[in-house]
Amino acid sequence: MTLHYTNNVEDAEEVSQDVFIKIHKHMGSFKNQSELKTWIYRITVNQCLDFLKSKNRKWQHLFFSINQFNSKESYDQPINIKHPGIEIEEKEGLQQLMRNIYNLPEKQKTVLILLKIEGLSQKRVAEIMEIKEKAVESLFQRAKQNLKKAVTGKENK
Repeated sequence: MTLHYTNNVEDAEEVSQDVFIKIHKHMGSFKNQSELKTWIYRITVNQCLDFLKSKNRKWQHLFFSINQFNSKESYDQPINIKHPGIEIEEKEGLQQLMRNIYNLPEKQKTVLILLKIEGLSQKRVAEIMEIKEKAVESLFQRAKQNLKKAVTGKENK
């Protein structure tokens, strides 16, 4: 998850170390009010956002290809050979989409990453972000509208 936020391996490693340190330091304060996994996700999201704020960065490039996001590859799948020009266009399109995602407001970006890249449920995202499920849905809808506006250059009505 830290890699999706930082878009840089070294930064993701640094944030991950900070997350582990924070978990270790605060493990005694975990009160079982949520699942341990949710608590760790919350710490990770907050640490990622803090890191990005401190660096005052904007994400520029996506360095994973679409196949690396979908790492469930099967050896029995047919080999798909594409023309290099098509592959470049697809990669450029994906990079532009990810740049647009990274330029969304923090909460919209977080919802989009947790729902669509991490594959978490709305309920889980709501727990992690400490908001209601309806707020998750609202943020997701606004993120989609903002992405459409960024891609088309038009207001979504």
